Amino acid sequence: MTLLFFRIALHLSCAAPLIWLYWAIPAGAFGGDPVKELIHFLGIGAIRLLILTLAVSPFAKTFKVGQILKLRRALGLWCFTWASLHFATWLSLDLAFDWALIGSELVKRTYIVLGFSAWLILLVLAVTSLPKLVRMLGRRWKKIHGWIYIASLIVCIHFWWSVKSGWIEPLIYLLITVALLSYRKRKLFVAFN
Repeated sequence: MTLLFFRIALHLSCAAPLIWLYWAIPAGAFGGDPVKELIHFLGIGAIRLLILTLAVSPFAKTFKVGQILKLRRALGLWCFTWASLHFATWLSLDLAFDWALIGSELVKRTYIVLGFSAWLILLVLAVTSLPKLVRMLGRRWKKIHGWIYIASLIVCIHFWWSVKSGWIEPLIYLLITVALLSYRKRKLFVAFN
């Protein structure tokens, strides 16, 4: 019963801000540069969900609530959803699928390459979290899903490099991520090998 409550709360809290966008965007909630603000909103949401995904295991072990571990997959998939919306908004609304412009942005702005690399990792993690693939991959599944640690660091650097000013917020996310990774340093070593 408790797990069902947490599962419902997780899905509602991840979906509600996306549903809110349906009213917020036309109402002008994103100010004078709505596309930039929307991209930022979706990116921050993806980072927060990634950090929450990393925090599930330490939280479960510290407070002895092992059932919470069953929420990691859903959190990871929501993180991928938000990251995909962040990426799709940048491609469609900011650059209007202008492939020449996209190419020049990739060359000029390294943080975009980092963000795309992290998104590719999240894509692999989302696809390989399908139950059938988990069984097929066997022990290799854990090694692949160790890539979340690499993605989390890349995402924090992507955010840091993307801001023109105000490095405090990216620093906070980076410090939280490093703290969570240091808690799981042994698994981080496996992910890099």
